[in-house]
Amino acid sequence: MLASLRAARKAVSPSPRLHLRKCSRSVSAVALACRATWPKSRGFSSFTYQRDEALAANDGVGYTADLPPGLTKRADTPKLPVVCPGCGAPSQTVDPDVAGFYGSKRALKETAKSAKEQEEDEVFSAALQNGLLSEAVSKEPAPDHVPPPPAVPICDRCHDLLYQSKGNSIIHPSMQSIQQIIEESPHKQNHIYHVLDAADFPLSLIPNLVSALQLPRLRTQNRRSKSMHYVRGRVAEVSFIITRSDLLAPKKEQVDSLVPYLREVLRDALGRSGRNLRLGNVRCVSAHRGWWTRTVKEEIWNSGGAGWVVGKVNVGKSALFEVVFPKGRKDDSVNVRAIREEEKRALGGAMPSLQPDDGPDDVPANVLDTNTPGFANLPGELHEPDSSASATQEPNSFQETELDIREREHEEDESEGLLDDTSLLPPAQPETAYPRMPLVSSLPGTTASPIRIPFGGGKGELIDLPGIHRSSLDVHVQPEHRVDLVMKSRVVPQQHTIKPGQSLLLGGLIRITPQLERDENVVMLAYPFTPLKPHVTSSDKAVAIQTGSHPDTGESYSGTVATIATTNAQAKMKEAGTFQLRWDVTKRRAGPLTDPAAGKQKAANLPFIVYGADILIEGVGWVELTCQVRARRTAFVNEPVKDAFGEGTARREFDAGPPEVEVWSPNGGFVGIRRPMNAWLLGGPKKTPKHARRGRPRQTISMQRRKEGGARNQNGDF
Repeated sequence: MLASLRAARKAVSPSPRLHLRKCSRSVSAVALACRATWPKSRGFSSFTYQRDEALAANDGVGYTADLPPGLTKRADTPKLPVVCPGCGAPSQTVDPDVAGFYGSKRALKETAKSAKEQEEDEVFSAALQNGLLSEAVSKEPAPDHVPPPPAVPICDRCHDLLYQSKGNSIIHPSMQSIQQIIEESPHKQNHIYHVLDAADFPLSLIPNLVSALQLPRLRTQNRRSKSMHYVRGRVAEVSFIITRSDLLAPKKEQVDSLVPYLREVLRDALGRSGRNLRLGNVRCVSAHRGWWTRTVKEEIWNSGGAGWVVGKVNVGKSALFEVVFPKGRKDDSVNVRAIREEEKRALGGAMPSLQPDDGPDDVPANVLDTNTPGFANLPGELHEPDSSASATQEPNSFQETELDIREREHEEDESEGLLDDTSLLPPAQPETAYPRMPLVSSLPGTTASPIRIPFGGGKGELIDLPGIHRSSLDVHVQPEHRVDLVMKSRVVPQQHTIKPGQSLLLGGLIRITPQLERDENVVMLAYPFTPLKPHVTSSDKAVAIQTGSHPDTGESYSGTVATIATTNAQAKMKEAGTFQLRWDVTKRRAGPLTDPAAGKQKAANLPFIVYGADILIEGVGWVELTCQVRARRTAFVNEPVKDAFGEGTARREFDAGPPEVEVWSPNGGFVGIRRPMNAWLLGGPKKTPKHARRGRPRQTISMQRRKEGGARNQNGDF
């Protein structure tokens, strides 16, 4: 489909470099015809025809019938950005249901506002020329005054998300689409920032990220393992960034102590290929509290090139992008003019230098050299060589430089600075000290297209990519309760005791039932780190609340415990699996028994074992489960036997092993397991000091009388 669309464009346009603002109506018609049959697996690749559709509509020539009411002329249409700075979608005024739409009401409002400002400026200029304001206002602005850049408007979808918290998600791209986008990087130095969510870590991990994106393999623990690999002449490194790390522990020092644990959990999630990885590139970042954001920002600035923010939906990519982007910086360490003049002298005057009038006005004088690996190709840096100068040179007098190669490969429009129409990458935003950041919203799939923001005068750029598809639990939740699924701040849970025959309900949506038929004396403790309301009740009643009907009689549940699940989700409750609490946490949970000050008792010598595990709920949080059992835990089962004396039963003893739990959820999904973090010990309820817990003794009668004003007789006299 993409090949046919490109062939149609080449047939319509006589030039392969079709300017976006000169798109003809036939090209847009071909794009609209292909739109209905565009494959969902390449949904992200639809940027090209959406961009042509939007800019062809803005052209105004032969499109008066498709424009919104009130905008029939190009002069009446305000100048819109090529892409929306909030979501990255191409700007368009055709389809209001597609991202990047700029409505007629906002357009007319912006036009009226611009006309009013222009009229006020004319009145002010006329007053200055007549000398009416010569004493009060200076005609020339101060030399240090720098006018702020004009505000870039956002599309109607971003406007509704920002101010009304409503909107529709986009079609999430596939890994193949992300891989094709990264392959079109104009930089040699590329860094992939794989963003993970701390709320359900590591369920938000993309296990096949390296293989799906065809990236160099990660560095292993072998001392001869290379720290840098080149693939087709490019470098692509991978870093794992765990966002919202303030949900793990209340203090930064406590989160830092969890980094070895997080690396082990990440190795388990990566499978067999992750056992021998170094994983020194793991960072715990909190955009809300600013933990480790400065370190990541310095890494982005020092590495340069292209930084790609990759991850699943709703893991905090846009929020991370805003805090780690190096704002207000400008790299003046390299003088491109001096370097090019030196190259020109070395090559005998064949390479032209960058003149002030060769590029746009916003290109600084001191920018990085494009010959350096990993630096961007700025608009205006690629020039056609002087034909007269090249004619005098011999054909083989010098070799073709890298700049000449880039001139042939990346032919761009110098006035607009846009890529060609077949590129999957949208044009980069104009570089400013403080650009407009991507929109941060809790809606899954807010970012519609890559958002490219350069920094450092061409040193590099940071690119926010759309989120990969992720199974979402909110489709099974009532609309008014979907906001409750997001853990906005760290939860301090209460300890819940689950006895035999009971279950733990989380919002009536998730049910956790211990399998304690073999040992009825075992009690399990649960600590739910989720925003869902927990409730412990009998297993039969828990099934009735979750499914809406009693399991035995089939009658509808009419109790007082509410559920946030929809009626359709209640009929689709299935078993997500039976999970075993197989990790030994006796040393952490034994308290003073294993304390060195209490005799240095080893955990292996204790007569009991404490098992634990964390049950993960995708996109919501986790539940910490612990259970104390005997060290030699045995169970008995009655088995039927048959011998010469007839049939009967025999009691057999066997090792029961670690306890197990059974989890039920909608369609049997959205659930995982990991080794216990013991977050309850890190930041449980705030403990009251011992001196504050000690109650004050009862006051004496004399003290009470003195407080009342002294002893009084019946007449009221002292």
